[in-house]
Amino acid sequence: MFRGKEYVYEIYKEKSFSAAAQKLYITQPALSNTVKRIEDRIGFPIFDRSTSPVQLTEVGKEYIRSAEIILKAEEDFAHYLADTQNLKTGKLSIGGGALLSSYVLPKLIAGFREKFPYVELNIMEGSTPTLQRSLADGVLDFLIDKEVITGENFECREYQQEYMILAVPGSWEINGRLAAYQQSLENIITEQFLAPQYPEVPLEQFSDAPFVMLTPESSMYQRAAGVCAQYGFVPKTVLTLDQEMTAYNMTCAGLGASFVSDTLVKGAMPHPNVVYYKLAPEFASQTIYFYYKKNRYIPKCMSEFLEMLDNGSKKADDLRR
Repeated sequence: MFRGKEYVYEIYKEKSFSAAAQKLYITQPALSNTVKRIEDRIGFPIFDRSTSPVQLTEVGKEYIRSAEIILKAEEDFAHYLADTQNLKTGKLSIGGGALLSSYVLPKLIAGFREKFPYVELNIMEGSTPTLQRSLADGVLDFLIDKEVITGENFECREYQQEYMILAVPGSWEINGRLAAYQQSLENIITEQFLAPQYPEVPLEQFSDAPFVMLTPESSMYQRAAGVCAQYGFVPKTVLTLDQEMTAYNMTCAGLGASFVSDTLVKGAMPHPNVVYYKLAPEFASQTIYFYYKKNRYIPKCMSEFLEMLDNGSKKADDLRR
C-alpha cells in the first residue's frame, strides 16, 4: 500500500507536481501516473488537485502521517546498518552561516574526513531560521551557530569561545593616541591578547567615531551596543549590514570602526589598514554551539563527530590555561 510513498511525500513537501517531478528527476506525467496508481490502490484520492498549491485530502493527511512513520523507521534502520559497517557508509550534514562555515568548519571537516573518508559530508549555508527549520525537519544533523536557540526540540554542545574585537581603520588619527592598547595579529591568532597584561581599550575614546554595525537583531549588535553602553555612549552608526564579514570589509575600506569576532580576524586575510583593540572579555565573549535534534537516533557518524567536538573543546581549554 505504501509502495511509491517517496513520490507522494515529495509532492506533499513541494506542494506541486511539477516541482516534485524536477526534484525526483522524472517527468510530470510519469509522476502523475504513479500517484494515480497509488490512489487507485488505496481507493481514495490523496491530493486535491483543484487547489493551487495542491492540498492533501483527509485520507491524504493520514497517508502522509503513516508514511512519515515508515520513512523514519527506514532511516533509523539505514543508520543502524551504516553503524554495523564501521562507517564504510553514512552521511553527515552540517549547517551554518557564512562566517562559521568559512572559518570554523573547514578544520573540523578536514579532520573528520581524514578519519572517516567514506562518510558523505554535506554543508549547507543559510540564515539561522532557515537552518533551524532544516535541523527540525531532519535535513541537517548539526547546526553550528553563535545564537542561543531556545526551545525543547534541540540539544546543544558547546564547542569554543570567541571574542569580540574592535576593528578600526588604520588611517584614523586616534590610533596614535591609543598605541598602547593595539593588538597584533599574532596576539589575536594565538589568543595571547586575552592575557591580563594586555589592557582593554578605553572605548569611550570612540564615542564620536563612525561605526559600521550589524542589524539590531544580531547577537553581535546586541553585545556591541551593550559594551558601548558600559562606556556611556551609543555608537554613531553610518552603515547597517547583515554580515560580519561585510562590516569588516567596510572597515578595511576606511568607512568606520566595526565590532568583529576573533574567529573572523584569525580566518580572514590580514589587512594592513586595520588596527585591532581588545575589549573587556566579560562583555566580549560568546560561545559557539553545535545544535542537534533531541530524541533522535544518533548514528555512529554523529557520535564520532560529537566526540571530536569534545576533544577539540578540551584542547582549546588546555591552551588557554
